[in-house]
Amino acid sequence: MIDEKLKETYIELLRGRLKEKRFLHSLNVAASAVELAKRFGANEDKAYIAGLLHDITKNETDENQLQIMESGGIILTETQKNNPKLWHAMSGSVYLKQTLGITDEEILGAVRWHTTGKAGMSLLEKVVFIADYISAERDYPDVDVMRHLAETSLDAAALYALKFSMRNLSEKEKPICEDSVAYYNELIIRKGKDRSE
Repeated sequence: MIDEKLKETYIELLRGRLKEKRFLHSLNVAASAVELAKRFGANEDKAYIAGLLHDITKNETDENQLQIMESGGIILTETQKNNPKLWHAMSGSVYLKQTLGITDEEILGAVRWHTTGKAGMSLLEKVVFIADYISAERDYPDVDVMRHLAETSLDAAALYALKFSMRNLSEKEKPICEDSVAYYNELIIRKGKDRSE
């Protein structure tokens, strides 16, 4: 069970680092992550911590995020360089490790991949990826469909999320991260195999 004092420390840290809307989103993602963890058998404490801290560097300047990533040895691909909205997931995982001393690879991975996903996602990574899409304050078109899919299948919810996100990016002529494409392809191939069995 997560230590209440540590929980309060993290909440206060976020309160000081994030804008109000982002802070409330973080609390909601933590709650959604715990709910999904219960439903699908992931570690609830890790889901809470990763959900709570997933956007910890979201309100940092681009310059600060680049410095954090560099200090963590992250080398950006051309696609990543041209999509600063992806940076907070990478800088966030480095911040958790270097500043907060969190060394749990599952938590770090869940923060690192919560925006793009990747092929070979762990259960906890999937939980936080989906929790970010369906947290209580989210009101984008189709969020109810996402929430419904997440009641029975993380893969179905993730596939829907990726299609939603990739459609949005392509309509705006924004680059699509290779990791998202790899995750999408993995899910589609798995779905095809399930159909043929």
